[in-house]
Amino acid sequence: MLDTTRSNVKAQAHAQQFDSNLADAQSDVKSLVRDAQSMLTAAGALTGEKADELRNRGMEMLDRALGRAGRYQGQALEKGKELAHDADVYVKDNPWRTVAVAAGVGVLLGVLLSRKQ
Repeated sequence: MLDTTRSNVKAQAHAQQFDSNLADAQSDVKSLVRDAQSMLTAAGALTGEKADELRNRGMEMLDRALGRAGRYQGQALEKGKELAHDADVYVKDNPWRTVAVAAGVGVLLGVLLSRKQ
């Protein structure tokens, strides 16, 4: 029972950390894309070397945003694997509780779906 509680607390901590990292990642990428868009828009109004410089800086920002998004994707995949492992451990430690919860969810869905028809 104590192991189950520890595993639940650990899973919740992982989920909260993942949510926080996801929000930070989304904010970073959105900020970089907004900056690049404004730079590319400004470059559209200019000509010559100044426009080329702004376009290049805008493209560099977009490349950076894509790089960060890829890195965050890798982190999300790793966290997802950890959470799946924790869920697997929980199910193995508590098979009857898991069966009872699954049956309860199945009954609830059955009731809800039969009411709509």
